[in-house]
Amino acid sequence: MTKALTLAVVGHTNVGKTSLLRTLTRDVGFGEVSHRPSTTRHVEGARLSVNGERLLELYDTPGLEDAIALLDYLERLDRPGERLDGPARLARFLEGSEARQRFEQEAKVLRQLLASDAGLYVIDAREPVLAKYRDELAVLASCGKPLLPVLNFVSSAEHREAEWREALARLGLHALVRFDSVAPPEDGERRLYESLALLLENSRDQLERLIVDQQAQRVARQQSAARLIAELLVDCAACRLSVATGSGLELAAVDDLRKAVRQREQRCVEALLKLYAFRPQDAAASDLPLLDGRWGDDLFNPETLKVLGVRVGSGIAAGAATGAGVDLLLGGITLGAAALAGAIAGGALQTARSYGGRLIGKLKGKRELTVDDAVLRLLALRQRHLLQALTVRGHAAMTSITLSAPQDKTWREGKLPDALKKARAHPQWSSLNPGSKLSQAQRQEQIEGLAGLLSD
Repeated sequence: MTKALTLAVVGHTNVGKTSLLRTLTRDVGFGEVSHRPSTTRHVEGARLSVNGERLLELYDTPGLEDAIALLDYLERLDRPGERLDGPARLARFLEGSEARQRFEQEAKVLRQLLASDAGLYVIDAREPVLAKYRDELAVLASCGKPLLPVLNFVSSAEHREAEWREALARLGLHALVRFDSVAPPEDGERRLYESLALLLENSRDQLERLIVDQQAQRVARQQSAARLIAELLVDCAACRLSVATGSGLELAAVDDLRKAVRQREQRCVEALLKLYAFRPQDAAASDLPLLDGRWGDDLFNPETLKVLGVRVGSGIAAGAATGAGVDLLLGGITLGAAALAGAIAGGALQTARSYGGRLIGKLKGKRELTVDDAVLRLLALRQRHLLQALTVRGHAAMTSITLSAPQDKTWREGKLPDALKKARAHPQWSSLNPGSKLSQAQRQEQIEGLAGLLSD
């Protein structure tokens, strides 16, 4: 079995070392992330494995706080006539009392870097290049281990990337990687591991296996996410509720259906968050931020649909025959008010064979409630944009998920996918209906096809 590559994550206090570890491990609970300095006070490790084999061990270390004084101290450790190299000088320092007192935190960092194959030097790219950072690099370089600078927070408008690149080059560090732990680039991990492979030729195999595995995981997450959204849409499209007319129960039934759809969307949101290893409180279907505010508007508010460019108009009840299903859009719910005479005029016999039970219900004064196309469009838009946000969100992010205004026209106009049209005629496909049959092969086939469209 190949020996795991060990990396020490080092740097100044409060530059995002723990944040980087959270994102690389996809663990929102790793360590403690805070704006307070010196949050990490001890070394903490994490492990990345592929098929049960340990490939990479990452060690979070305390922040370096007084590198200027430490460098001065190290330079005075040489005895007359001595010229120690970096590791020998550090060994003498670590054996002394100062490593247990004044420079206790720095000693923890140096011990871990000396015991590791290489180090990731995390930089807050928003900070100016100060003398203390140059001295930190001088101290860390004396360990004799490869160092890969990681420019963090480069998505901020206040970053000083150009200044840091120049300063690192002057120190002989020409290889570096941009990796924002809050909003990492899609290929951020691949670039980081590829850069490490250039510094650690003997570990190239482990790093390439990590790259391949993480790409496979990314594709699998995307496919699973698309299926979760497809199941939500099929559930809501096939949902159908029969309610007696003239009994004053229609409005209560509409409200019940609205609640059921909201709860079903929330379950989808929670499943997506779990799939991408985020916390339940990171987003909720009722208040997903969008545009200039939050999703305070109700899912069924026609104005919400209008703002998103979803056309609101009258609909036709799912599966109703021509002339038999002229419906009224009531806040996103299609309230069937079919005229049986119109159905008969449109072909009574054929209609009766396909929809006899439903037409008999209409004869008896019952109406059917279904979810309007406009609401299906909004559900798809919300979940697709949530998914896009999750794919570019780092696990160190502390704020709620924010979404930009949707720019594409997908799902806002044109015909709905055939899978949803077919679902209209199959109420047994919906988990929101009594007597549902979710394992039917035809339902699974439509969900897979719809998931493919959502992935595209």
